[in-house]
Amino acid sequence: MDERRTVKVSKYLSKHLRHQPERIGLTLDEHGWTEIDALLAATAAHGFPITRAELDHVVATNDKKRFAVEGTRIRASQGHTITVDLDLPAAEPPAYLYHGTVADRLPAIRAEGLRPMARHDVHLSPDRETATRVGARRGRPVVLSVDAGAMHRAGHEFRVSANGVWLTAAVPAEFIRFPG
Repeated sequence: MDERRTVKVSKYLSKHLRHQPERIGLTLDEHGWTEIDALLAATAAHGFPITRAELDHVVATNDKKRFAVEGTRIRASQGHTITVDLDLPAAEPPAYLYHGTVADRLPAIRAEGLRPMARHDVHLSPDRETATRVGARRGRPVVLSVDAGAMHRAGHEFRVSANGVWLTAAVPAEFIRFPG
């Protein structure tokens, strides 16, 4: 499978498993899962056929591990804008987590902290390198350090997705270290 096709399939899956399953007639259960056969039938019926081999390739090679397969089911690991309960247990975070953004977002973050916006949770990275890649999607990246240990001690809940992304409802500004 060539790289362009891999990217197209990954984006198509993200759109329909995270944001608009109804657009292709797909139904997700309360935890975001759908049967793989139903997904493949829906993609074919809506003009974007994906083979099982292509699906398996995208799931296996996606550098962010955006999708999880469990038996005959698939779901997006996180990032939903539709209502799903990923059923992830609370977890104790490392002392620091990181968030990649761009400079023009800093005034709002300083005033309001990190908010989930259209998503269900704020996404945090376990390392600066990943946060840098995340921020670079929107321009020159700025990496913020989040004092996750202090947040946890203050009663904020964290969960970690299957692909290592840390999730929390919001990050108040007092727990964020801004660059010089």
